Amino acid sequence: MRLPLIALVALVLAGCGAGAPLPPPAPDAVPAEAAARSQALRFLQVVAEVEPVAERVCRSRSTARNCDFRIVVDDRRGAPPNAFQTLDSRGRPVIGFTLALIADARNPDELAFVLGHEAAHHIAGHIPRRQEQALSGALLAGALAQASGLTPAEVRAARSRGAEVAARSHSRAFELEADALGAEIALLAGFDPVRGSGFFDRLPDPGDHFLASHPPNAQRKAQVAETVRRLTGG
Repeated sequence: MRLPLIALVALVLAGCGAGAPLPPPAPDAVPAEAAARSQALRFLQVVAEVEPVAERVCRSRSTARNCDFRIVVDDRRGAPPNAFQTLDSRGRPVIGFTLALIADARNPDELAFVLGHEAAHHIAGHIPRRQEQALSGALLAGALAQASGLTPAEVRAARSRGAEVAARSHSRAFELEADALGAEIALLAGFDPVRGSGFFDRLPDPGDHFLASHPPNAQRKAQVAETVRRLTGG
């Protein structure tokens, strides 16, 4: 279940609400509760500062129809650190964070960069562009398979593989594009994207494999650093 930010505030800050007084928490639970409250407040502060900047950049680029971002929290316990960008049924951009990612962030700059990166995917239109590329790859692979005299099942398999290859072939470029624009958004919001890109140091490195969905971490950090140098002239 994905919760709106206001629900996160209620869960973390409001406790159990009205009712009979509860016994005091165990001593070892107090630091954990304080840490969770601190993480929630830090996350909400970052969202409050980055979201309006992302929406302003979105409107200025005139590439997306809807720039009203909705930030949600995936509250599933055990979900790994992750953030994602998608669209709801009405085309409104949705950015989600798992609780593990919020807890794993070492500083507000990492949260700001990740939020900017996910917003950048929407601003740059990566979802419809990826869908178009996948469709083109499926059609081309299917046509070649059919012309080769393959069976209907083999043609369907070729279309599926063609869609996957076409989508993956552009995925790394999209990630680097989102890294650059995400760094710009975080910088405009008053955060340090280079410090924020330290988040990559704790991610498994995909390396430089053919059709890998993400670029090597070192390349992504270099993209952020170069973007900041270009924007600041330093």
